[in-house]
Amino acid sequence: MALEVKQNLKLVQQLVMTPQLQQAIKLLQLSRLELLELIRQEMKENPVLEETSDGSAEKTAQETQITEELGTSGGEKEDSKDNLKEADFDWKNYLYKEARTPWDHLSRRRGDKDEFQQFIERSPDKKGGLQSYLLEQLAFAQLGREEKKCGEFIIGNLDNNGYLTISLEEVASFSRLKVDNVERVLKEIQKFDPPGVAARNLKECLMLQLSHIKGKDKDLVEKILTSHISNLSSKKYNRIAKDLSVSGEDVIKAVKIINSLEPKPGRAFNFEEPQYITPDLFVYKIEGEYMVFLNEDGMPKLHINSFYQRVLSDNHTIQQESKEYIQNKLRAAVWFIKSIYHRQNTLRNVMYSIIKFQRDFFDKGISFLKPLILREVAEDINMHESTVSRVTNNKYVYTPHGIFELKFFFTGGINALNGGDSVASESVKDMIRKIIAHEDIQYPFSDQKIVNILKTQNINIARRTVTKYREMMSILPSHKRKKLF
Repeated sequence: MALEVKQNLKLVQQLVMTPQLQQAIKLLQLSRLELLELIRQEMKENPVLEETSDGSAEKTAQETQITEELGTSGGEKEDSKDNLKEADFDWKNYLYKEARTPWDHLSRRRGDKDEFQQFIERSPDKKGGLQSYLLEQLAFAQLGREEKKCGEFIIGNLDNNGYLTISLEEVASFSRLKVDNVERVLKEIQKFDPPGVAARNLKECLMLQLSHIKGKDKDLVEKILTSHISNLSSKKYNRIAKDLSVSGEDVIKAVKIINSLEPKPGRAFNFEEPQYITPDLFVYKIEGEYMVFLNEDGMPKLHINSFYQRVLSDNHTIQQESKEYIQNKLRAAVWFIKSIYHRQNTLRNVMYSIIKFQRDFFDKGISFLKPLILREVAEDINMHESTVSRVTNNKYVYTPHGIFELKFFFTGGINALNGGDSVASESVKDMIRKIIAHEDIQYPFSDQKIVNILKTQNINIARRTVTKYREMMSILPSHKRKKLF
């Protein structure tokens, strides 16, 4: 069969993702901090972009005029449906409520000054961390040079809770000391402050702290920690009393001593900076209606530099290559500004749609949250479901009931009894949390008991679902929530 070359004509329809469209989609899913970083980066790379000096948005027709000129010259036109008018974005109406820090409650009385100062002097400096605090004590320990190097290696292998994470054999192979010498160094470090540090397990940690306690109940506490730590975690106090031939009151006294010990000695030295959530939106109720405001704190107000507009209008002063460069930068700047406006407008429209579907939540609280899916909001604002998914990703809103992620309002439903309306899973979680909060601590509710209580509230839910929701909220099972004192 002979090979030959032929030309066939075929009509194909496909979606082309232009760089401008990719940028617009990227802006939709960026968080507020990421958007600020992108704007600063774009201002560095594009000389045509400029921040408004007076801090207010200038509503002029220069962007629209430039867009028309560039669109005519470059052969790029947009559909009227996707063409965003600048009048749709009124930055002047976006408000931001500054957070105030209440420092007045931190003032203390003048008479407590001496006692407070003595407390500060007695407290160890924890800013350097646990390892720095232990190394300071190691410098004054009665140990040889090689032993101190071994001690530094041991301290360097403590986790954030203060536990030793490697075996003595590994320490010995590194320090070239015998295991007996390594154990002697470890015993010396275990005498340091805080009590219980450098322990290898929970039992050893509690026993080290117990050595600093004096009292007649100390022997009973040692027996419980040695032989009945599993019964202690399960709160089977009657079994402990029976095995040790003591009264239940004595066991409870010993348990109170154990509860006063610190299971994580290094916890007080962990200084992780809290990650504060800055909401992208604020929802306030004004005259009976909920209003949505965008958080514009620190958001630059961008516009086109007038210098480059004048340079571009004069055809005799610049070369053709320079003119094309400025035109490309102008086109990119205008599209970037319009993409930001489109992102902010879409975000606000999505929030208004959420308020429309979740009005009971904003009026009454989390217990009245309704099941909601992305498709419902997408159909309400005439957008694609993927667009709503992008715009709600990593976005937070301030509401009268707290700060929530926008994804929080999209939740599945739990079927109600007697053919009633389904209830959102987040509302069911809140019901479970309230039921457990009001239970008797001596007789906590089991998961099956919670199922029965929810049925009285017209909620049809399985026991395994209650268990799953309880674990998601980090709530212990009933036998571990039980308290006898």
